[in-house]
Amino acid sequence: MKAIITDLDRTLLRTDKTLSGRTVRVLRRCHEAGLPLMVATARPERTLGAYLSQVPFDAVTTLNGARVLLPSGAEVRPIPHGSVPVLLERLSAFPGAVISMETEAGILSNRPIPEWDATVCDPLLPPPDGTAVYKLLVSSPDRPFPGPLTSVLTPDTYHTLANGSLLQIMSRRATKWQGILTMLRAFGLAPEDAVYFGDDQDDLEPIQLCGTGIAVANALEEVRQAADAVTGSNDEDGVADYLETVLLRDVPRRTNDE
Repeated sequence: MKAIITDLDRTLLRTDKTLSGRTVRVLRRCHEAGLPLMVATARPERTLGAYLSQVPFDAVTTLNGARVLLPSGAEVRPIPHGSVPVLLERLSAFPGAVISMETEAGILSNRPIPEWDATVCDPLLPPPDGTAVYKLLVSSPDRPFPGPLTSVLTPDTYHTLANGSLLQIMSRRATKWQGILTMLRAFGLAPEDAVYFGDDQDDLEPIQLCGTGIAVANALEEVRQAADAVTGSNDEDGVADYLETVLLRDVPRRTNDE
């Protein structure tokens, strides 16, 4: 393997959203050995500062691929502007739904979301022309989503369901896999050169298409079934354990002279 790519929540991060000391040490050793470190996450960039300060990640796919951070700058794949009002109108039909909108200017929501520091706008309206909308997120705390969820989509968007309860809508051009391909190309690498770690629905494609796909023990059953191997859970430092026992076993440490 010539590159390491990992999901964050419920994969690399422990349940309390922290990176263990062991995980940080192992990832730094991988970086010292010359292996590019990459992240593919549904999180927005503003929530990554604490992790990027601990681990020297070389590239990051955020917002399920809507925004990819490369050494040369950012590549963006927002929801087409004309689709945003259509989606908001359809989503507003969900009784009691909490709807938020990730934009290049910050996050807006029709209800207070203190942990996200969202700006409340009720009703939630499309942003001014030219403002990129990267993702729409919907939760329905009082009742399950009516199905099928595809009925709210426009032809140029798709959805995922995170943790079985958070509906995420993005451009069809904004997927974790497309973000991963963009990151790998930036380093002159192919998918077969990479090992990928994940746990959820949007990790299925990279687990199946990267050279090696590894599921953590707490992953969805379908993700574990698709993986080449299953490592320990996120709370057992499963990613670090795999890297130490399988990948770093044959990778010499770099010296200061190299």
